Amino acid sequence: MSTHTAAVPAAPATEVFDPLWSHPLVVRAARLGRRLRQADRAHPWALDATIVLAVVLLFCAQDLAHRGGPRELDGIFRTVPLAATIGLQVGLVLPLLWRRRAPFAVFVTISTVFLVQWSIGVWLRADVALLIALYSLALHGRLRRLPWAGVLLIAVPAAVAARIWSHLSVGEALFFLFSAMTAAVALGLAVRIRRAQLAVLREHAARMEIERDQRSRLAAAGERTRVAREMHDIVGHNLSVMITLADGGAYAARVAPERGPEALDLIADTGRQALSELRRMLGALREQRDAVELSPQPGTADLDALCGRIRAAGPEVEYRSTGDVGALDRGVQLAAYRIAQEALTNSLKHGGPQTRARLALSVRNAELRIQVQDTGPPAGSAAPPESGPEPAAEEGHGLAGMRERAALYGGTVLAGPRPGGGWTVEATLHLAAPAGGTPGAPAQGVAT
Repeated sequence: MSTHTAAVPAAPATEVFDPLWSHPLVVRAARLGRRLRQADRAHPWALDATIVLAVVLLFCAQDLAHRGGPRELDGIFRTVPLAATIGLQVGLVLPLLWRRRAPFAVFVTISTVFLVQWSIGVWLRADVALLIALYSLALHGRLRRLPWAGVLLIAVPAAVAARIWSHLSVGEALFFLFSAMTAAVALGLAVRIRRAQLAVLREHAARMEIERDQRSRLAAAGERTRVAREMHDIVGHNLSVMITLADGGAYAARVAPERGPEALDLIADTGRQALSELRRMLGALREQRDAVELSPQPGTADLDALCGRIRAAGPEVEYRSTGDVGALDRGVQLAAYRIAQEALTNSLKHGGPQTRARLALSVRNAELRIQVQDTGPPAGSAAPPESGPEPAAEEGHGLAGMRERAALYGGTVLAGPRPGGGWTVEATLHLAAPAGGTPGAPAQGVAT
């Protein structure tokens, strides 16, 4: 089991922000704005009612206290009864309660009242409601209705010009009026665009958070699968060897007592090796690398030792390799080792200590072929009590793990019974390029 220290990516450069956004007053204003938005979502009518109340207190109250308009406009506007003044104010201000729910209808209503008011020569400071309605239309209304609102706005300066042309400079009045209306529309559109940008950013952030969580879950699932596969390979192989050695030791204690200590020593060595591998893997998972002895993952060079451990449990094992298997990529070597380990372990479990197994590795035409064959239990002998029939290997995690390892390199694993008894496992791993060595080179070694 190896542990690798992943390269830690360099921390991104610190972004430089405008100091204005970190000013305490700006931060407090932003916090106040968030609270107001939360309160508005909880009570949508409260904000509109507050705006109406503010217009009434700031503008309508002055119209009621000082009717007739400013002194410099005497002769242009006339004084109307109190009831008519209140009625016009209601027509201008009350529709603002629906300025966000029906902005175009509110704008048309207020514009109509404005034209009626100016046509009869009444001055009202509550006309500011027209600018509020225009701002609300640009912010909340459908954009395709803005041109229709522009057509209606043509009548507004016409009515103003018709009323003041003989007493005041029409150009100055219209410039002020157009500037105010343009500012209202521009402010509404600016706030609308900003809100749309923030909505896109929030959506993007939410999507990124979802994708990050999905990547984390997928990574965790992949890591769990990898750990489960490694645990199965380590524990399953060593326990199978230990069980077989224990069975042989029990038999030796009855038949040849002098061989009992040898079996116990082999069991102890196998157990220590399994415990060492488990400690290394668990230490790596806990990221306690300083307290863990680091060692490389097993590869093709360790297949001789693997075959030796299997032989210690009783079976005869023959190992042959063709081509330069030692020059393969470390990942390919690990996959080959684990596939061979699992196949030989199944041969020991299902064939018993008296089976004969053959392991062959061949590198040829950018492919690594792994073949493990066994003869099964001898004729007339009972199957190992803990194993069940040979085909049970297909039902466990071993064959699935072999297929997963082969699939990492675009390979396949085939397993099935041999004619005449026994079991065959054949795996093919595709290499990116022909591994070092000449295909078809002489065998690297023969062990029996």
